[in-house]
Amino acid sequence: MNLALKYRPRTLDEMAGQKHLVSKNAPLRQLIESDALPHIFCYGPPGSGKTTMARIIADMLGRPYYEMNATTLKVEELRKIFKEYANALQKPLIFIDEVHRLSKIQQEVLLPYMENFSALIIGASTENPYYVLTAAIRSRSHLFEFEYINEQSMGEFLDFVLRSEEISTQKDVKDFLVASSNGDARAMLNLLESAHRIEDPLRLETLKKIRPYAMSAGSSEDESHYELTSAMIKSIRGSDVDAGLYYLARLISGGEPAEFIARRLAILASEDIGNANPNAINLAGSALTVVKHIGYPEARIPLAQLVIYLASSPKSNSVYLAINKAQKLIAEGVIYPVPAHIKTHAKNYLCPHDFGGWAEQSYLEKPLLLYEDAGIGFEKNLAEWRAKIRQSAKQEL
Repeated sequence: MNLALKYRPRTLDEMAGQKHLVSKNAPLRQLIESDALPHIFCYGPPGSGKTTMARIIADMLGRPYYEMNATTLKVEELRKIFKEYANALQKPLIFIDEVHRLSKIQQEVLLPYMENFSALIIGASTENPYYVLTAAIRSRSHLFEFEYINEQSMGEFLDFVLRSEEISTQKDVKDFLVASSNGDARAMLNLLESAHRIEDPLRLETLKKIRPYAMSAGSSEDESHYELTSAMIKSIRGSDVDAGLYYLARLISGGEPAEFIARRLAILASEDIGNANPNAINLAGSALTVVKHIGYPEARIPLAQLVIYLASSPKSNSVYLAINKAQKLIAEGVIYPVPAHIKTHAKNYLCPHDFGGWAEQSYLEKPLLLYEDAGIGFEKNLAEWRAKIRQSAKQEL
């Protein structure tokens, strides 16, 4: 029997790690035990217990359980389940793995059923749901992050399995099983099972032949992929090319999707560089398109090219600050009416093309100063252009 299946936890207390979710006072556990659980989406690294959690919840709540994968999910299947339980007192629990692969249409199909609780929806993903789920889905659910299982918890779990299976090992073997699995309990048991089928007692040399490289080498218990992403962004913002490349390599080695990395770099191109080098967003957009089509291992090259370019570009967050100011004003209730002379079909509108490229007229009821460029890089050119537009038009007048 497969060890990972045989020793899959069947209660919250049996789960390795995730104490912030399964301890007695953890909010998630309290919601489950009081049968007040809303729709939830669990995200975190592989082998951290997301699917196990869904099965335990179904068992604790005594609900009919349906397990699906977003890569093969069909809308008709969902509708059939919802119809079957339309008049039932006990609604089913539908678990959707790899939920980040749901299309926008599939997510929209779920919305009305989530709204009226035709079923309890639990989703699991290795990607951050803030980036892959629509705002409408997120507003109808709670998000819970699963962490890499720390080495102590992994070691305790391994010792339990070894005793139960009466498998003899040396300390160096156990250390390698834990360290090379990097918080993935399923991967650890799979390696143990394969090695045990070859020999008993286990030898470190055999383990290393089966797994020459550590799992998800880019991450560790204290350095999740979110922390590594943050480190890469901050390194590029600080114009450190080598540090940016190092963290990019860590993310790639840790199995981070190329598209996720490209999206984060595209945001940086606008947020931290902006009009100091307008071509940065163009290159970032091109890289995002390219990596979607080629994937790894080749995708590492355009990603590296983009990191070097962004780190080497002049930095300015003027655009970021400007839009934040504008949105803050609107949130505070500063709503100006559109001046009559620039409304649709206004007869007294002055078209700049008729006045040498610029006409002296107001576009706001009251003047605002939202955008203040720092005069960095190409921002200087843009400021000069704006000044020349006004100057040349005035000279013609």
